Amino acid sequence: MKKHNFSVEEVRAQFPALRFKNKDQVFPVYFDGPGGTQMVQGCIDRMLEYIETGMANLHGTFSTSIKTDALLEEAKQAVADLLNCSDKEVAFGQNMTSLAYQVATSLRPLLKKGDEIVVTQLDHRANVDPWIFLAKETGATVKFIPVDREKLTLDLRGLDSIITEKTKMVAIGLSSNLTGTKNEAKHIFERAKKVNAITIADAVHAVPHFSVDFQELQSDILFCSAYKFFGPHLGIAAIKKHLFEALSFPKLQPAPNDIPYKLETGTQNHEAIAGLCGTISFIESLGTGENRRQRLQAGMKVIEAHEDKLMEELQNFLESIPEIDLYRAPKEVIKTPTFAFKIKGIHSRKATEFFAEKYNLCIADGHFYASTMAEVFPVMDTGGWIRIGFAPYNTLEEIEIFKKALKDLLHMNSRE
Repeated sequence: MKKHNFSVEEVRAQFPALRFKNKDQVFPVYFDGPGGTQMVQGCIDRMLEYIETGMANLHGTFSTSIKTDALLEEAKQAVADLLNCSDKEVAFGQNMTSLAYQVATSLRPLLKKGDEIVVTQLDHRANVDPWIFLAKETGATVKFIPVDREKLTLDLRGLDSIITEKTKMVAIGLSSNLTGTKNEAKHIFERAKKVNAITIADAVHAVPHFSVDFQELQSDILFCSAYKFFGPHLGIAAIKKHLFEALSFPKLQPAPNDIPYKLETGTQNHEAIAGLCGTISFIESLGTGENRRQRLQAGMKVIEAHEDKLMEELQNFLESIPEIDLYRAPKEVIKTPTFAFKIKGIHSRKATEFFAEKYNLCIADGHFYASTMAEVFPVMDTGGWIRIGFAPYNTLEEIEIFKKALKDLLHMNSRE
């Protein structure tokens, strides 16, 4: 396969937000990718094209309706190639959280009192609370795979006693939106399949950073969000065909009852779905291959290689600063370019305000909805974590700006 030459300058040129200056005429540095990336030009173009050339609802005989029907099919096939699933297994919704609650409601008939649902301490609560809700509705019990406090990974030593014959569902995040840890989801799902449990993957933080394979994971249900990988605010669900067909969702009586449409209640966000097509085309353009799946996989490899350089640079710097408490797995653990840390003696909100006001650095603070982790590592009394997360448009030069900003903050704090 021909190697694609990655140019961060060419990538940055495709993100209009990177060219926007604030009132002080300083370009922003977007280090908040895990909370949502900037939107690529191809996404914007497809959204505007759909809006400007006429919008319509589905199943009409006129041109704009026919165009919209075709758009949804195009988008589902693009997602199918991105995730390696069938286009009939792809459904759209408001966001990952809303889709998860919808799916949780549909799974209710499959559980009873005494059954068990397994979640993790490392996950975003969107892959925890819908299943806790389901357990309360059905009388099932929730069990947590604990986090290893030293390694910042899931502690799998007791996995066989956590996933048992009573286990009916196992929900795992593919990677942590807080620490960047890439979980051993495939291994956990293999154990789940031995007891015929339904497997659920939260890929929201994974899809922006590495190639996800729905089939290889042995995942029955997978969620992701387009706004985390350069696109619009749109939730995506992939559900295995045999399970999808068996599930019943609340819907209007005349609405379709076949897959994947029965999960898509009401009129969808067609302009966002158009944008999603442009977003996936951007990733595809970064790679080479005989078909779109291959090009998307290669494109993600290119993104990984660039982000690995950024990741190494920032990690080496943060580890060199005595005042930094870095919450990160050991080097041998595969991670995304996402860093959670605290600064000794400085409230996290005060730090991010300084970064924003003095250097126009977009860096977030808080618990990032990984609130169980904020209980395991009690951090909220000083504002939670500071989080830096990279996207393919970030640069080594931007990291140098952060280095200066942090040193200035530490110097200022030492004088107070």
